Amino acid sequence: MISLLAAVWEAAGYPWSVRLKALLPSWMPWIRKRYRLSAQLEQQLLAMSARPMDRRLQSRKRQQKRKIYGRTKPGALLKHHIPIKTDSWDVKAPGFTEVDLVSHSGDSADGEFAHTLNLTDIHTGWTESRALLGKSEMAVQETLDEIQRGLPFRLLGVDSDNGSEFINWHLKRWCDGKQIQLTRGRPYKKDDNAHIEQKNWTHVRKLLGWDRYDSRAAVEAINAVYRQELRWWMNLYLPSVKLVKKVRVGSKLRRVYSPAQTPWERVLASGQADVQRVAELKKLRSTLDPFALAQSIDRKLETIYALANRRLSPKAANLRGATAVEKPRGGKVQKKDFPPRLEIPQKARDSHFPTATTAATRLHL
Repeated sequence: MISLLAAVWEAAGYPWSVRLKALLPSWMPWIRKRYRLSAQLEQQLLAMSARPMDRRLQSRKRQQKRKIYGRTKPGALLKHHIPIKTDSWDVKAPGFTEVDLVSHSGDSADGEFAHTLNLTDIHTGWTESRALLGKSEMAVQETLDEIQRGLPFRLLGVDSDNGSEFINWHLKRWCDGKQIQLTRGRPYKKDDNAHIEQKNWTHVRKLLGWDRYDSRAAVEAINAVYRQELRWWMNLYLPSVKLVKKVRVGSKLRRVYSPAQTPWERVLASGQADVQRVAELKKLRSTLDPFALAQSIDRKLETIYALANRRLSPKAANLRGATAVEKPRGGKVQKKDFPPRLEIPQKARDSHFPTATTAATRLHL
């Protein structure tokens, strides 16, 4: 049972145990198709609570730490026209979003390179991503317009950082014309955009890492997965939780979360979705398989990695057998061999991106 649980966990993108338990019932039709599952094993799997899942998967949870850096420059114009959002998000309907750009510059910020424009809805968690070459004002506005047309609900508000790609007349006029509220966070306060910062990791860095992409072919390949498989996989099949409140218990802070739901389920429950778009997505969802989507994502990612500019991408540092000079208290210089250190893989991304292929090969019932 542990092997089966781990296979589903990997195929779903290594979700937290609460999210993993929530997705098992909806994924069960495809689990039955792919794995020979007895009625007893299915019952045991569905009856398992979140904490035992954590304990059984503990030995498999080994992820590499990454650092995130940005290339945002502050916008000098229009700041007095675009209000700062100082209150916390407490919306009861879809449409109010946070937006950000993620750079794919590798080790160099010189020249033109790709960015991912990420937009997430606060109420539902619905997230859309698009790649663009450079970050011109017009390109950002046109990309937002494309995303807005594909959302299953009306876009009501956009909250960004203070970068000039968002704080400009093009975007201001576009928002005014469509009656979209445009707000910004406080300068140098990333916590003001905490929702989108989280999605920058789960929807972009975890897949594409820190490689440099600076060609139109790479942008088109990235958009091929953003517009289709990744969008459907994340929004239609992967549940997430929302923080409800924080409770102080002695010296500890206990977080209380809402039941795990997919963004699609929250959109349906809101009652404010676009009827035509919902009908299209329902029809599409009936034809999809989350395991097949994961396989397709993995194949497309391999194509994308081949288009990276390796010369300007982070390199793997071979630090084994490194020798340092140590000076003890006595003043005598001695050479000291450091123990082997963890090496960063050649691909500056999460090398354990889950797919149905890797999950199936590791399954031993």
